[in-house]
Amino acid sequence: MISELFSLLVLSIIINLIIFLIAYLLKSDKFTDITYALTFLILILIALFQNNFNFYNLILVILITIWAVRLGSFLFIRINYFKKDRRFDGIREDFTKFMGFFLLQGLTTWIILIPSLLFIFGQTKSINFLFFLGIIIWIKGFLFEAISDYQKFKFIKNKKNKNKFINRGLWKYSRHPNYYGEILCWLGIFILTSPTLYIKSLPILFLGLVSPLFIYLLLRYVSGVKILEKNSDKKFKNNKKYKQYKKETNLLIPWFKKK
Repeated sequence: MISELFSLLVLSIIINLIIFLIAYLLKSDKFTDITYALTFLILILIALFQNNFNFYNLILVILITIWAVRLGSFLFIRINYFKKDRRFDGIREDFTKFMGFFLLQGLTTWIILIPSLLFIFGQTKSINFLFFLGIIIWIKGFLFEAISDYQKFKFIKNKKNKNKFINRGLWKYSRHPNYYGEILCWLGIFILTSPTLYIKSLPILFLGLVSPLFIYLLLRYVSGVKILEKNSDKKFKNNKKYKQYKKETNLLIPWFKKK
């Protein structure tokens, strides 16, 4: 099991390094996010076909495939619309920094997939209610992420909304509903896989828990919420409506306006 996990980590790094070289030579941002989704697909499909091809494993792989295809397609459409990703200004021209991003992306993909890979390696033959609970949570997260991504992209494309912030749809109840949905998706996957991980051993269960914790910490404190909040605070620092929106609206978990 450990050797299989390690080999997929190596593969994840190799995939990202190969695409990095192409992206660096072309000085293009169009390969970064699509590589992220593609790496998920490649790793999980290899794990499936090399191990136990049963009904429960297939359900898990279908969920991850739907998530990856949706996210990859959306991000590819978005980068083609905007032409460039501001996150890489000053980075795409720097060989070391740009490569570092792809290496981190390869590592991130592997960490998030740990419970899924362990589930497939575990030769699962039976499940309990947590399997179905995990699917329900995943569906909720997927819908939140997909709908909020669509709402924001549509909002930004409307030229009338230039220099405005989105506070409608799901964004009325959370300042980052897409990240909330992303976290829920992987929490659902962990819950779905947890009975099998627990049967293997308690340490294996704790190893799987790294996935939802990692994606939460990454989005909340490193690459997602923290950066966008900082950019919005700077852009709308003199906007009273934004300050009111920020005061009344939850950061991450959707809820009704604070009075």
